[in-house]
Amino acid sequence: MATFLKNLSEYNPAQLPARETLAQQCYAVAVADWNSNVTFAMLRGAVETFLQNGVREEKITIMHVPGTFELTYACSKLQQSAKYTAIVAIGCVIRGDTPHFDCICQGVTYGIASLNAKGTTPVVFSVLTTENLQQALDRAGGKDGNKGIEGAVAAMQTGNLGCE
Repeated sequence: MATFLKNLSEYNPAQLPARETLAQQCYAVAVADWNSNVTFAMLRGAVETFLQNGVREEKITIMHVPGTFELTYACSKLQQSAKYTAIVAIGCVIRGDTPHFDCICQGVTYGIASLNAKGTTPVVFSVLTTENLQQALDRAGGKDGNKGIEGAVAAMQTGNLGCE
């Protein structure tokens, strides 16, 4: 029976594809530069996790976009290359005083879901949608783990579904 973890930041490397397999694969990360104190910590977590598990540095592509809303476009461009085993979308939206938060969150969620529904390269949703900065920091290497690590783990697992 599978055991469930609180978060994938505490993953078991033995449950990932073989290092030899991962060493041959290409991965991409699209990262929003808005809230970079959060998103760049998540990016570091994702890249370190890929490297620790056998993905070669030259096989990791990083694409920066201005904000979280632009992640869908970047991931779409990365998908079109058909070069990547999986793509991780990293962003952070923090609620403010206007409905802008809801518009951005709905747009990027729908956009990433739409890309996944196409059935090409999987896109992992590593977008934080938080009430405040502290919640975001807690999920970017703080007390609640690093959702960038979780995104990389999910990418390696999802990108290899049905490949055994």
